[in-house]
Amino acid sequence: MLLDTLADYGAREARADLPPEVLHHAKRAVLDWLAALYPGTRTAPCAQLLAAHRDELGLGASSLPGCGITALPATAAWINGSVSHAVEFDDIFRDAVYHPGCPTIAAALALAESRAGHGLALLRAVVAGYEISTRIGAAVQPAHYRYFHTTGTVGSLGAAAAGAALLAPGSADVMRHAIATAATLAAGLQQAFRSDAMSKALHAGNAANVGVRAALGAAHGITGVPDILEGEVGFGAALAGQADWDSAVQGLGERYNITQITQKNHGCCGHTFAAIDAALALRAQGIDPEQIERITVHTYRTAIDVTGNASPTTAFEAKFSLPYVVSHALIHGSVRLAAFEADRLEAPDLRALMRRLDLHEDAALTRGFPRQRAARVEILLADGRRLRHDAPYRKGDPEAPLSDAELNDKFMELAAPVLGGARAAELRDAVWRLDTLPVAALRLAQDAPAHA
Repeated sequence: MLLDTLADYGAREARADLPPEVLHHAKRAVLDWLAALYPGTRTAPCAQLLAAHRDELGLGASSLPGCGITALPATAAWINGSVSHAVEFDDIFRDAVYHPGCPTIAAALALAESRAGHGLALLRAVVAGYEISTRIGAAVQPAHYRYFHTTGTVGSLGAAAAGAALLAPGSADVMRHAIATAATLAAGLQQAFRSDAMSKALHAGNAANVGVRAALGAAHGITGVPDILEGEVGFGAALAGQADWDSAVQGLGERYNITQITQKNHGCCGHTFAAIDAALALRAQGIDPEQIERITVHTYRTAIDVTGNASPTTAFEAKFSLPYVVSHALIHGSVRLAAFEADRLEAPDLRALMRRLDLHEDAALTRGFPRQRAARVEILLADGRRLRHDAPYRKGDPEAPLSDAELNDKFMELAAPVLGGARAAELRDAVWRLDTLPVAALRLAQDAPAHA
């Protein structure tokens, strides 16, 4: 059965000597996840979750980074997974249309801390969770993403695999039952993208929570359905109609998807990134936004369906608005956290430029999805000039990855305002040495907001 193959692999990976490149990318994933998490502690739903679970805070040894307190593993995974997805700066695996870091690392960290684990064990668990879940996620696309949020569904399986790798390294049985149990509890609907509610962020937290509970249960004898993935009424049939399960095991243990992760270079929905990059390339030619008569964005169908909102009224809606983020990029030269502050959202010049922007589906780009995330931006200027830039991929994609230095800069930009510069730099350096340190050496539970 498919699950046997995946579980056998995951059990081996939990004890394996990882190739240096893979180990390095696992550290990048952890650093990038923390970068996304810290600003999330300053926005919804962090405060709401802390209030909802106040009776559970201070119990256990699993940290709530940036909040200066601990919780039991499942609660910590639930909160950290949600918070790290809140500001839309978390990583992506394109083929699965999936943010693996939020559920997988939130679950792995919570369990590693609860057991005074070593950093190397944490990194191995992260790799196992990424490899298993990204393959399952890619196998059910693109049909799955039409109705389901992969981070909530497939993320549950990644979190469970990572949890099993930590709780019972080398046990294929625990890995198998953890993934199987998580698969039947997985959830997350696309309708959450179309509202300003907090549900989308909670998808990632729920996946982390499900993974922790499934792994803990499996480690204590809870069993799961062995053919839950490919069964006639199983995960693939119910959530995708059909799945390419053969692809899920191709290159398993030889080709590592964690080396092909996209680290975000903009603080919004990844479906907008190629258009933002193209707009920034045109802006670099010295154009004056006030002289723009018309902007035309050509991109793939899913980008338009998910981010076609022409009149966003909140920060969340703006992060899922191609007209907003492209116009912001042309005026301000970036789309970072400040792009979604209240004064920017209603800026007259930005709103005026948005009204001059049209979206069009490019059938060829639609056919390339999900592997390719491309866009073409055309601008007509008042003097009659027509400018065009094609972005066949996004900055941060495997074709144009963030360098380690750029990733360090991203971490400092997002973490230092919460932790203070000195502590953020200390944590950054510790993550790069994580394979030589106990997880406790990160001192995540001690970090209360510094508001530096």
